[in-house]
Amino acid sequence: MSLDFLLTTLIIVATPGTGALYTLAAALGGGRRSAVIAAFGCTLGIIPHMLAAALGLAALVAAEPRLFELIRFAGIAYLIWMAIGLWRSGLAADPAAEPRHEAWRIIRKAVLINLLNPKLSLFFLAFLPQFVDAADPTPLTTMAGLSLVFMAVTFAVFALYGMAAATMRQGLVTRPHRMRVVNRLLAGGFLLMAGKLALAQR
Repeated sequence: MSLDFLLTTLIIVATPGTGALYTLAAALGGGRRSAVIAAFGCTLGIIPHMLAAALGLAALVAAEPRLFELIRFAGIAYLIWMAIGLWRSGLAADPAAEPRHEAWRIIRKAVLINLLNPKLSLFFLAFLPQFVDAADPTPLTTMAGLSLVFMAVTFAVFALYGMAAATMRQGLVTRPHRMRVVNRLLAGGFLLMAGKLALAQR
């Protein structure tokens, strides 16, 4: 594993996207615990794309326009649904929900956010092989190791984003109007991400 890979990974992960946005929303709604759970869920959502890149399935998505479009439109619809939910809500988390059920809800949403973005599979298809030597006798093992590092960096960065957002939560919870404004700003962010995905090309 090279320093170039670590630096590139850090830049990519630190650039705000749908996963980071959802982690912020979860942190503001449920505090630090929800932030860590959301970061974990977003990290889990990377696994299918990593596997697709390693096993050649991402190439199928790239070669088959209908499959790409199906996943893309599902992702757009999901992001819009998330935006509508945030726009209507007061708090991003349900205070009456059982902790275990709330954790699964957060993880499920986080995984789906990444899973329904076909651009991620194509990204890893182009990204990971750059750091695997052509003479490597075990390229799949090397790609698996790089994938694990990418996931670890993703979790750490997203968790830090979430923790930072959670520090502002108390001031928002006691002021429902401010929380409503923040949720609507986050909803706008999800709509922007949906628009970006709608304009994406293979």
